[in-house]
Amino acid sequence: MSEFGFSSTADEVLEGKDLSGRTALITGGYSGLGKETARAMAARGAHIILSGRDATKLDHAAREIADATGAKVETLVCDLASLDSVRKAAKEANERFDKIDLLINNAGVMAPPLERTEEGFELQFGTNHVGHFLLTNLLMPLVEKGDRPRIVNLSSRGHHFDHVHFDDPNYQGRDYEKWTAYGQSKTANILFSVGLEQRLGDKGVHAYALHPGGIQTNLGRHMTEEDMAWMMNRIKKMAEKSGEEPQGFKTIPQGAATTCWVATTDELEGAGGVYCEDCHVANQDDEDTTGGVKSYAIDRDNAERLWAMSEEMVGETFAY
Repeated sequence: MSEFGFSSTADEVLEGKDLSGRTALITGGYSGLGKETARAMAARGAHIILSGRDATKLDHAAREIADATGAKVETLVCDLASLDSVRKAAKEANERFDKIDLLINNAGVMAPPLERTEEGFELQFGTNHVGHFLLTNLLMPLVEKGDRPRIVNLSSRGHHFDHVHFDDPNYQGRDYEKWTAYGQSKTANILFSVGLEQRLGDKGVHAYALHPGGIQTNLGRHMTEEDMAWMMNRIKKMAEKSGEEPQGFKTIPQGAATTCWVATTDELEGAGGVYCEDCHVANQDDEDTTGGVKSYAIDRDNAERLWAMSEEMVGETFAY
């Protein structure tokens, strides 16, 4: 489908594109993949809204990107681990901004010890999914005003680790394991994309999920040396099993490429609810350990169950 692949960078994917007049809101926008996505889009003329929980870091990143690109870069403080913060941020956004053409749900947390959000959700599920679920739905009035709007949810090949445990997503009655908890949250990101597409696709709002690749960013701040050794050994074993060479880590510019491709390529126009990796739509594959999307992550019934459970968690319903 695409001329781009594993080694492509965000700038290469966006080369020749004119994003003037388009507004992109990027969560987790002041570091790592979010910041690189913002910079690359700003360089092509996009109006950028950086969102994150640290106002000082947001301001610094906004100035840096604006100085480098000449683009308009604004900020929006939002802590996804607090539904009160999400609601305040969404209210502010709806008052300050005219539209959102590209909503890029990039922020995330990976493999921490057991922690909980303000509302008591397991931190990874609460931040990576529930916070984004509420924010996205509350920002929908702006998204619906966008031009050919797209919602891009950053998932991960980590979704291979586990499905969503609808009976106990927050580890109230089962033993916590940080990697399966991460996998559950990343599966939820994909199912959320499916649920959004089912509700909004016929209205011209399309949603996508993606795996950016393995990248060494601040996302891995909770990883120990043992975690890193385990991950590298797992990558090696999966590659041996498939008979392929291990791909290794991407650079940050390479890691932001699939986000930029999904957000802008004409090849995905009108076709949401899919999961992408290496600037391609991934195939459903329940056997491959080195790529593809698991069937449980794109199952429409699972997407409906997740939507209903998420509405219950945030105490609001969203009908489209």
